[in-house]
Amino acid sequence: MPILKNPEPSKPGRRKAEAAPAPARRRLSVSERERQIVDGAIQFFAENGLGGQLRDLAKSIGVTHALLYHYFPTKQALIDRVYVEVFEGRWRDSWEQVLDDPRMDIEDKLTAFYTDYVNNGLSREFVRILMFSGLMDHTITDRFFAMLRDRLFPRLIRETRRFRGSTSRARPSERELELLMGLHGGMYYIAIRRWIYGQDVHSEAMHETCDEALVRDRVRSYLTSSRELFADERPARAPRTATGSSSRKRTKA
Repeated sequence: MPILKNPEPSKPGRRKAEAAPAPARRRLSVSERERQIVDGAIQFFAENGLGGQLRDLAKSIGVTHALLYHYFPTKQALIDRVYVEVFEGRWRDSWEQVLDDPRMDIEDKLTAFYTDYVNNGLSREFVRILMFSGLMDHTITDRFFAMLRDRLFPRLIRETRRFRGSTSRARPSERELELLMGLHGGMYYIAIRRWIYGQDVHSEAMHETCDEALVRDRVRSYLTSSRELFADERPARAPRTATGSSSRKRTKA
């Protein structure tokens, strides 16, 4: 029986390449780490609500609880930052510019604003965090609606009055505001269907966004209703005679 010889040691060039050591993790800068925490907090609060524990948040984004508190000493400080990022930071000056443009048709400008607002402003994080805040302590909802009352609603009321021929600068009545809330709330409900109920927005054009035609239908209905409901506000014209002249008495010379 032949004796088996020990195999010759493999030459260096034939050795299997050993697995390369994992590269060392790059240390994040202060701004990068803060960005990581804020982005993680936005997703965490959108999924779990504002009542979620910071310990769970730290674990979800891979940082220690102590490090989280180093950047944000209190939970309210982190929530305030989330508000700035998700709500104030995503408000577009271009929306106000569109609504303030005197050259645009009123129906067109409201349609352009709400189409962009619904599809780009009312994101998943926006809608869910706002909803959770409304169910909890109203910290974010109160601040956001204060911003709407300052930057949006007066513009919409002004344009609505212009549509129905009114030049009034009086404080909006309850009826005007409630009619406007019907329009604005209807737009927000589109996002609720999408991000809370998980339902498609039914449109012939697309399902993941709301197309302009659907927005225009709502805007047109709102403007038409406003003109009919507040028709008595329009200045009355002096009745004319059969010859077309005003029935007002002319002052004698």
